[in-house]
Amino acid sequence: MNTVIKLTRYGIVSSARSLWVMGYAAFFLLASEGLMRFGGDSAKAVASLLNVVLLLIPLVSIVIGTMTVYNNRDYTELLLSQPIRRKHLFVGQYLGFALPLCAAYLFGVGVPLVARLAQASEQTGVVVMLLATGTALTLIFTALAFVVATRFDDRAFGLGAALLLWLTAAALYDGLMLAVIWQFREYPLEMPVLAMSIFNPIDLARTLVMLKFDVAALMGYTGAVFEKFFGTAFGMTVAASALLFWLGAPFFAGLRMFARKDF
Repeated sequence: MNTVIKLTRYGIVSSARSLWVMGYAAFFLLASEGLMRFGGDSAKAVASLLNVVLLLIPLVSIVIGTMTVYNNRDYTELLLSQPIRRKHLFVGQYLGFALPLCAAYLFGVGVPLVARLAQASEQTGVVVMLLATGTALTLIFTALAFVVATRFDDRAFGLGAALLLWLTAAALYDGLMLAVIWQFREYPLEMPVLAMSIFNPIDLARTLVMLKFDVAALMGYTGAVFEKFFGTAFGMTVAASALLFWLGAPFFAGLRMFARKDF
């Protein structure tokens, strides 16, 4: 455990000195402040910020995470020559990269939103859910980045695979859902669509935040089904379990690959 803490501390200090982490936090700070200041209605500003979060966080986490692992390959091989367990090294490097990203996001988005909660206390649930889902997406796509970089030795191929994963989760999966809905439009598809949304962390995060706006009535019968399911304790438990699965599955897959990889 001491080894993991030391490696995590080193990763946090190294990331904190990186200009891109500061720029990442500054971007969210300026975007959040700008939308809240000039967007008028706080609910509309948060909804606009949600679209930025759902696209940018997975992209930055998986692309920068993949490149960071490749750039640290020599350092990793040096540490592997020391009496350090591989699992401890993987966990320390993962936390050392993921925690600064989470902190940058929470600072950039949380400061402007929390500062205005006193004026719009009814948005507390939306803000909390936005911060929670953004943090979860950071951890999930960082874990996917470590899986990709550990699985593929070729840097260009690994970066391409990371971009493909992001594109699939952010756009292609929604296109597949639309194709299924159109193909089977004569059948009741509320529950299948609900199940399909759970199998994509970005769609799941979007659904959880949007339902906090109480706009399910504008989404038709499908929205009512979503609200009825996710509005219950069981539904929230399923959603939380799905996010934990999306975090745990790639993390432990990467951990196993790293432990068996021949560097």
